[in-house]
Amino acid sequence: MAKITLDNLAHSYLPNPKDEDDFALKELNHVWTDGEAYALLGSSGCGKSTLLNLISGLLHPSQGRILFDDKDVTEATTAARNIAQVFQFPVVYDTMTVRDNLAFPLRNRGEKAAYVAERVQKIARMIGMEDELNRRARGLTADAKQKISLGRGMVREDVNALLFDEPLTVIDPHMKWELRTQLKSLHHEFGHTMIYVTHDQTEALTFADKVVVMYDGRVVQIGTPQELFERPEHTFVGYFIGSPGMNVIPAEVSGAQAVIDGTALSLNRDFGTLTGNVALGVRPEFVSLTKGDGLPVKVRRVEDVGRHKIVRADLFGREISIVAAEGQEISADMNHVTFAPDHVNVYVDDWRKEGVAA
Repeated sequence: MAKITLDNLAHSYLPNPKDEDDFALKELNHVWTDGEAYALLGSSGCGKSTLLNLISGLLHPSQGRILFDDKDVTEATTAARNIAQVFQFPVVYDTMTVRDNLAFPLRNRGEKAAYVAERVQKIARMIGMEDELNRRARGLTADAKQKISLGRGMVREDVNALLFDEPLTVIDPHMKWELRTQLKSLHHEFGHTMIYVTHDQTEALTFADKVVVMYDGRVVQIGTPQELFERPEHTFVGYFIGSPGMNVIPAEVSGAQAVIDGTALSLNRDFGTLTGNVALGVRPEFVSLTKGDGLPVKVRRVEDVGRHKIVRADLFGREISIVAAEGQEISADMNHVTFAPDHVNVYVDDWRKEGVAA
């Protein structure tokens, strides 16, 4: 297990990067706590796998350092960093049995046979392959092979970190849920530092202690699921986390008042006078339909998704989403909305502003 420090870290796939746009991973300065589980979350091409491969040693950074427990490992090989990595597509030895595949990392380090057998049995139980231990990997399905690959990454107890690069892509949905649960249990039992790359917010939010949201090569926010939901530091976080995503509404803000298309709205914090691309961010869960109070809207459609309803409405020509309770009646005279004051975020050029108590 290790504390991981990213010091002035950045990477470009170009030999001579000239400006920030040439970097696939923009400059990072972060310290990740020993023993925590992190999920790197973002859309395709945002830099998640690049960052993971820099930490593992598969890539050498264009600038900066990587430290494990304050020891500089930037020039160290993957083996010397003592990490285990599981990739998106299964990497198994087809000529070996499932048992030998799982045992390989332990035998390669000279572990005693009794310990190897015990660990292999435990991991096989965890990935649901106890009955397959004596089968050769050749001929197994893609999801079975990925379970072997996942198990081989988890079989060692002495690693500094466990790195997972979208490891459940080829796994069927029910098994995904089971394996996520097992990974969480493994983390609680052994306290490994875990880093898990995914583009799936459900995977990230259910697996991680802290979610690292990435956008355009940057880390835009690191936080707990609750922090990401309630206080998105960037509009991308608000859009990417939650379903439906956060409503982003252009506004003018001065002091403790916002003006949306000529209509004033009181805020519970003072933001001074803001310039630039100013907007309010409000989660659909904190928007309420009313029969006259608030801002005027026109309801376009209501989507009943079982546990609640999603109302799509026009607010001054812009579509917003509203989450209503499953049993709530949506009547024709409900043509205004109000926002929960404590859950209105203010953004300038996509970044959240804190403001002071009004």
